[in-house]
Amino acid sequence: MTQAPKPRGLGRGLSALLGDDEVAAAVTPPPATPSASPQPVVVTPESGAVENARPSPNKTPLTLPIGQLKPGKMQPRTSFEGIEMLVESVKEYGLLQPILVRPLRDSADSYEIIAGERRWRAAQKAQLHDVPVVIRSIDDRDALQIGLVENLQRSDLTAIDEAQGYKRLIEDYSHTQEDIARMMGRSRPHVANTLRLLDLPPAVQEMVRDGDLSAGQARTLIGVPDPLAMAQRAVAEKLTVRDLERLTGETKKTAKGGGSKASPAAGGAAPKSADTRALEKRIEEALGLKADLTLRGLGEQSMLTLEIRDFDQLDTVVDKLTRR
Repeated sequence: MTQAPKPRGLGRGLSALLGDDEVAAAVTPPPATPSASPQPVVVTPESGAVENARPSPNKTPLTLPIGQLKPGKMQPRTSFEGIEMLVESVKEYGLLQPILVRPLRDSADSYEIIAGERRWRAAQKAQLHDVPVVIRSIDDRDALQIGLVENLQRSDLTAIDEAQGYKRLIEDYSHTQEDIARMMGRSRPHVANTLRLLDLPPAVQEMVRDGDLSAGQARTLIGVPDPLAMAQRAVAEKLTVRDLERLTGETKKTAKGGGSKASPAAGGAAPKSADTRALEKRIEEALGLKADLTLRGLGEQSMLTLEIRDFDQLDTVVDKLTRR
């Protein structure tokens, strides 16, 4: 018998933020089982609810007119393109997951979307009149956290939007990078590396948002005298991250007044043997990193140098070296 896949850490993070598993399940993908979904509760006078009365915060889904839902101001996502497949699915099967909302203080019959804005937009395009919702009273900080976690689970939030969300958590809600890493199920170096993308000019950040430039490519441009020109060159010449590392490394050295690169054999270093080069190649294949193995002193004393371009890559290396 095949076991169902275990939920990811981010799902558990949602449960912690929301306070119960039922609501967390509303913003995470449903299990792929043929069992029928429970029918949402419809608020009508016949069911005992008072007409035009605001539903109470709840743990079980009910339905609301789609026009009563408003986009969330804490939404970290800036682009909702590419939802055509979701629209077709909604047309055929309806909205299978409820949308998490909170009451708007300045309106008696309106609700702000906390998680599920992409589904709400798809439901609009599919011309649904009512959608299933879960209503919770959530403060701004938790609303931002939930929006980030939900979008990170979808794996299509742009690195710039992710960085902007982290920045808001730090500046508006006094979170540390360690807090964010723990909450999002990320490493602290990943959070720090993502935040560094905001040091780039707005035009370069927009290239990352549009998918013209990857986050890895963009990180190599930090500290370059003219990052926009280098970014445009990267797109025009289809440069890889490694290409950019080489070019930006040379540019940074020139900008700092560094002279020509020293020869590997400078200082009387002996040429490497075939065995040493073979070991370097094995290390490079195992770790996916440029390796330099140098014999030092007497006997078999050696120094191994690995070229690591960012903290994400460092995390991967540490994981491989410490895995048992």
